[in-house]
Amino acid sequence: MPLDLARIQGLCFDVDGTLSDTDDAYVGRIARALRPLRFLFRSGDPTRFSRWLVMASESPMNSLYYWADRMSLDDNVAHLFEWLARRRHPKKHFILMQGADTLLPACAVRYPISVVSARDESSTRRFLDQFSLSTLFHNVVTSQTCEHTKPFPDPVLHSVEKMGLLPENCVMIGDTTVDILAGKRAGAQTVGLLCGFGTEEELRKAGADVILRDLAELKAALQV
Repeated sequence: MPLDLARIQGLCFDVDGTLSDTDDAYVGRIARALRPLRFLFRSGDPTRFSRWLVMASESPMNSLYYWADRMSLDDNVAHLFEWLARRRHPKKHFILMQGADTLLPACAVRYPISVVSARDESSTRRFLDQFSLSTLFHNVVTSQTCEHTKPFPDPVLHSVEKMGLLPENCVMIGDTTVDILAGKRAGAQTVGLLCGFGTEEELRKAGADVILRDLAELKAALQV
């Protein structure tokens, strides 16, 4: 089912796996760590196994964050991840998802756009600053903005309210089931992207209105 373009007045973007090519970064990092054990892999290259490991960890990590949120421990988890990231990668550079550099400015001309991420505030801002994207976004919602994070609808509702819009006139765009569930529960249209962590089966089961391969297909679907 295609997007109802006539209803769209604003867009909400996830970060990891949507605007930031996080999965490829993780895959590369794991593959480098496994190189001393490359004799264990039939091809001698641990990359394929590393990609499987990253994709397989997506659902358990979402579940961890969901239950941490239910027990009001999500801030603690976010601070822990942020501390670990600073310790292990103090000068971390992000990878911009292919197509984001043309999609986002085109979208920002037509709509107010926002970030709705399960990342912590600090690393989300670092990602946006690295690629000079901050000025394009009307507001930035992270795991620490609302009492509950995705898959609860709170972050989407908060973002939509900041844009002065109604949820049914917005689109939540992301690559995982938590993005789709948050958008659906808020009453927004939802787009699932296959360029990140989620699979087509998972996104469809979560209720994505549209499933697209990448940001180039999203740009075409939005006609921007």
